[in-house]
Amino acid sequence: MPLFTSRKQEKKVKVTFGNGLLFVEREGSKQQVFPLEFFPKLANATEEERNDWVQTDKGIYFKQLDLLI
Repeated sequence: MPLFTSRKQEKKVKVTFGNGLLFVEREGSKQQVFPLEFFPKLANATEEERNDWVQTDKGIYFKQLDLLI
């Protein structure tokens, strides 16, 4: 059995919205909350645009909005 692995471990993230806020929760971590005022594109986005995201090594990328946070 190898002691080390070259594969990066995928961090699972949960992203939700409510009351003008963006909630980001990483697995095994506390929830972080951000006002949508910080991200005008997200504040004005449709539900479909908000739900079209992927986690990258640099953060959360909203594909339809071309927005990385």
